[in-house]
Amino acid sequence: MVSAWMAANRLQLNHAKTEVLWCSSSHRQHQVLTDPVRIGNTDVLPVKSVRDLGVYINADVTMRAHVTTVVRSCFAALRQIRSVQRSLPRHALLALVGALIVNKVDYCNSVLAGMSRHLHDRLQSVLNAAARVVFSARRKDHITPLLRDLHWLRVPERVKFRLCVLVYRCLHGMAPSYLADDLQLTSTVGTRRQLRSADCPTLVVRSIRRSTLGDRAFPVAAARAWNSLPPAVRDAPSLLSFRSCLKTWLFELTPA
Repeated sequence: MVSAWMAANRLQLNHAKTEVLWCSSSHRQHQVLTDPVRIGNTDVLPVKSVRDLGVYINADVTMRAHVTTVVRSCFAALRQIRSVQRSLPRHALLALVGALIVNKVDYCNSVLAGMSRHLHDRLQSVLNAAARVVFSARRKDHITPLLRDLHWLRVPERVKFRLCVLVYRCLHGMAPSYLADDLQLTSTVGTRRQLRSADCPTLVVRSIRRSTLGDRAFPVAAARAWNSLPPAVRDAPSLLSFRSCLKTWLFELTPA
């Protein structure tokens, strides 16, 4: 089926690099098939994780493999930065940390919505270490003032920031249709037209069957993140002002 679809769309399938991943919750992993899948003339064995556009996806969709890879590569880069730290001025050090550390933590981080607290803490340890390198701080120094001076949000807020920006783009025609079509304003639901919620630019949160996976789906996680925003932030007239208001609001939520 895969080979036929790719041939019909004038695409060539590389059987040697093809991988198969069966996704399910961690409680049902023992029920996942382990038999090889026939693709063209090749039998492909299912794997536990795959890489797609730089994002590692586990069979149980916990994003554990992705977080582990990001943390490992970031700390390796930090060790190299520390070796030249004293030779760099502050602005060069910030640029280096931003390019090699912060960008890796932020890359496609919207897929980390609903991630476990343990994995959030692992990513946060990367930002904490990077902030200490920038300020030449000791490990026992309080990290919150350093993050605020750098204007860095913590990892949960960074994920929420990216989700809300995606929603804003979807609602204003600046996102692909495959994302925008998954979101629905409450004002477009016939049964809610007589309710006060119909006058608010909030989104419908879809009902889900399994909280372990359903809560993390884009239409659900994005709708909940968007609905939690105050009206003053949601009603921003432009994407630039929305990003600014959103970041300011998220900083206000961060404990001192």
